[in-house]
Amino acid sequence: MSVPVMTVPGEAPPTTAAVRAVDLRKTYGKGETAVHALGGVDVGFERGRFTAIMGPSGSGKSTLMHCLAGLDTATAGQVWLGDTELTSLRDDQLTKLRRDRIGFVFQAFNLLPVLTAAENMTLPMQLAGRRPDRAWMDDVVARLGLRDRLGHRPYELSGGQQQRVAVARALLPRPDVVFADEPTGNLDSRAGAEVLGLLRSSVRETGQTVVMVTHDPVAAAYADRVVLLADGQLAGEVHHPTADAVIDALRGLGG
Repeated sequence: MSVPVMTVPGEAPPTTAAVRAVDLRKTYGKGETAVHALGGVDVGFERGRFTAIMGPSGSGKSTLMHCLAGLDTATAGQVWLGDTELTSLRDDQLTKLRRDRIGFVFQAFNLLPVLTAAENMTLPMQLAGRRPDRAWMDDVVARLGLRDRLGHRPYELSGGQQQRVAVARALLPRPDVVFADEPTGNLDSRAGAEVLGLLRSSVRETGQTVVMVTHDPVAAAYADRVVLLADGQLAGEVHHPTADAVIDALRGLGG
């Protein structure tokens, strides 16, 4: 279980975490109909590590990831990306931060059908007025096995290849953190294993930080650590997880 860390408003918490939540709360609605999706979560995610977030349906795992990634606003508490407090930023500042320092991989590939694989990979950087580092792009493309697919449009790619393009798009800006939301949900088991292996290798070989929400114990076993949620609260952790260990932990939560 995580131990709460006292912080002073406006100062970064004393941690080397890539991203961290401090007493994070998220409530939807008001009064008797209010739903407390997060009830005071304190958790950090280490740099250069692959962490999975798991829990029963309705546990708050997706809400936690969305707040950590600046896709949703917290009701109370703080989110820190390194030494930057996301929860104090204006909308325009948050948009720039997400563009420059956060990568996203979703269950849906979110590729533009009229663009080639290479154009889809580089589009976010082009919109930001940045050029990809060609050596880094070549390395990412080689790692993902996409060199002979760069000129293909999404309809010419398999589901696994499309998700690899999405992973490349997330990695190219060298973000502080890559958030992956059910990244294998639309893939068969073989393609899913390939994508998970690529995320894991990006952590081990390049020091990338990956935070993944998943319901799949097999997917979670690719991570270095699993953070468990139940009813909007931290409910434990599994280090060096195996699929069986994750299943046992979820069973203990009623998941």
